This record gives sequence, C-alpha cells and structure tokens, in this order.
Amino acid sequence: MKQNLLVGLLLIFTPNAFSQDSKFSLEVNYPITIDQNFLGEDSYGIIDLGLKYRFVELNPLKLGISINGGVLVDNSNQNNSPQDFLVTTYIIQPKIFAEFNIQSIENFHPFIGLGYTFMNFQLSGSNNGMDVSDESDKLSGFGLNFGIAYDISRKIFMQAQYDFTKLNVDDVPDIKFNTNVNLLKLGIGFRI
Repeated sequence: MKQNLLVGLLLIFTPNAFSQDSKFSLEVNYPITIDQNFLGEDSYGIIDLGLKYRFVELNPLKLGISINGGVLVDNSNQNNSPQDFLVTTYIIQPKIFAEFNIQSIENFHPFIGLGYTFMNFQLSGSNNGMDVSDESDKLSGFGLNFGIAYDISRKIFMQAQYDFTKLNVDDVPDIKFNTNVNLLKLGIGFRI
C-alpha cells in the first residue's frame, strides 16, 4: 500500500519537479533588520517562509501572487531589571509580483513586488514588575520589495531581497523611525 502511494505521488509531482516553468515555489529566508528604526538593531530574524504562485507568463515577464510569513525577536529587555520581557514580531506579507526571465542572464531572475504588511507584536515577561505577557500591538502598511534569484539547479534557487514597508501609525509621530521597516532577506527556494 505504501509503495503504491509513493509511486502515485511521484507520477503526480515528477513532471513539474524538474521544470523552471513550475507555477509554484516555496522559500525559506533569513530576515535581517536594517536601518535605524523602532525595530532597529535589537530585533533579529528567526525565519521567513514564502509561497509564490505564477499565474501569467508574458515573455520575458511572469506575474504572480505570493505570501510570506516571518518572525523577528527583540530580547534587549530580557534580564534587564526592572524590565524582563521579550517582544516577538509576527509578519505576514501578501504581494503581487513580477519576475523577469532575461535570456542573456538565464540563471538570474530579478523580481519586484507590491503588497501589504501586517505586523503583530507579542510581549512576554514583565515590565517594572507588571506581567505584560497578554499585551500585543498590531501595525500594518503598504510594502514594496525587490530582489534577485539565482538558479542553483532546475528546481533549487538562492535569493536575496529587500522589503520596505511604510506603516500606518496613529498614536506616535509620523517620522521615519516610527513608520519605516526595512528588511533584507537571504534564502533558498524550491520549485514545485
């Protein structure tokens, strides 16, 4: 029974598994905060996972939709009496994107995306003796990203991308420090 299931799955997925023309790809990235802002040097990336679907091909351009989910952590206030809390930031980024397939540089695929970013900040620990574990905050805003992917093989690629988000804020001054989020993401992807 297990062998039949394995053979069936191979027959379904093998034709597209070795193709650069695959419509889907999965990504695993390492997010790095850059620039001087409220996330700043204190937040560090844990992981960013992405899924892309290419639905239109207009040579040399492919259009598609994508979604990324990432996690950042700020532990600068841990073990820093009287503050002892951790801030975990969960990021969701749906986008539309354009990927370029240029014949003269066929292993390189520049891309650009436009979308929206949702950020959820979760606190855990205590601040001045008060438990802040149930506290959270949400911010969101429009985002732009661009980058380049390099084919290692027909189904595996490396990529580097830059994400810029302009957050909508109500209760703090609308200045670059409070509203601009800049992330550099380095990762690897798999076409399915």
